[in-house]
Amino acid sequence: MSGVRVLVGTRKGAFILESDGRRTDWTVGGPHFAGWEIYHLKGSPVDPDRLYASQTSSWFGQIVQRSDDGGKTWHQPGTPRGEPTTTPDGMPKGESNKFVYDASAATGSALTTHQWYDGSQRPWEFKRVWHLEPSLTDPDTVLAGVEDAALFRSTDGGRTWSEVAGLRGHGTGPQWQPGAGGLCLHTIIADPEDRDRLFVAISSAGAFRTDDGGRSWKPINRGLRSQYLPDPTAEVGHCVHRIAMHRSRPNVLFMQKHWDVLRSDDAGDSWTEVSGDLPTDFGFVIDVHANEPETIYVVPIKSDAEHFPPDGRLRVYRSRTGGNEWEALTRGLPQRHCYVNVLRDAMAVDSLDACGVYFGTTGGQVYASADAGDTWSAIVRDLPAVLSVEVQTLR
Repeated sequence: MSGVRVLVGTRKGAFILESDGRRTDWTVGGPHFAGWEIYHLKGSPVDPDRLYASQTSSWFGQIVQRSDDGGKTWHQPGTPRGEPTTTPDGMPKGESNKFVYDASAATGSALTTHQWYDGSQRPWEFKRVWHLEPSLTDPDTVLAGVEDAALFRSTDGGRTWSEVAGLRGHGTGPQWQPGAGGLCLHTIIADPEDRDRLFVAISSAGAFRTDDGGRSWKPINRGLRSQYLPDPTAEVGHCVHRIAMHRSRPNVLFMQKHWDVLRSDDAGDSWTEVSGDLPTDFGFVIDVHANEPETIYVVPIKSDAEHFPPDGRLRVYRSRTGGNEWEALTRGLPQRHCYVNVLRDAMAVDSLDACGVYFGTTGGQVYASADAGDTWSAIVRDLPAVLSVEVQTLR
């Protein structure tokens, strides 16, 4: 029977939740990397045993970890298997934390705090890896979005990383400014039909697309409005929280912005608002039903100052029409005195016939629905604050 593996990153470790295709009984594994911030875990689409994790500490820095057995064991690429990945005093070892960027991309960039290596390369000084995106075709190739905003690629399973330099070097980099969560590249989407096309989103710069494998990029923010900008319709400067795509329609994108839910039917060249009858159009997550490309999910949050559900009622909203018409999904979710948040990487779907939807909260709950959102139950409670949720469908 097919099954599901839910990968959960939290403020104090990673957890792996597993069930069969019925999705009623769950095993909970972890914490892995206990005490460390795990901003993101994601599995390879072509090798269910290959997982990547972003392990971060304000004291010891950034490590990328890899598992080749579905999360049972982990190692830091560049460190011999079986050896500790940290020194006795906790300092990271190995090579996975060495991100080298292209110095030519820094020309005119607002990002200036760097230190030279010998030669023409520089080590990238950054706060954390926000998002890991394994290749759709090669388990050893993975992209990483980091803060301060830059895009990196590894082709050796996470051992070494080189910048995809065209993004910062395309011309608007000096205009990028951090949002409340920092200047983070948090969304990476690969076009399943065009290996040269990628979409990324940066807070607070906007969305960008490459059609040539990362050599050149263009902002794709036409139709976005942000009232706090001097020019509300500026080319860059918009606080995009999340972008989602259905694999069968790579030209159709959905976006949760700082304020506004939007869609694009032309690969991001233009956007239209589809907030419709939502109680508030502020939020962080957005995702698409695995089998219904016009069914999308968001979790409205009261405001940019009050990061909790309106009226203290945790509600997922579903649109079956691609936006504007929304229904509240509440069965099994707390409807009184609930003041959690759902962060931008903390929702995912499985690809079983009856699509499952999953999300985690800053209160440490992970909720699952095996019927596309009609009913919900908590897989686990009282975890540390959930930072990310990803799902693997195991067949």
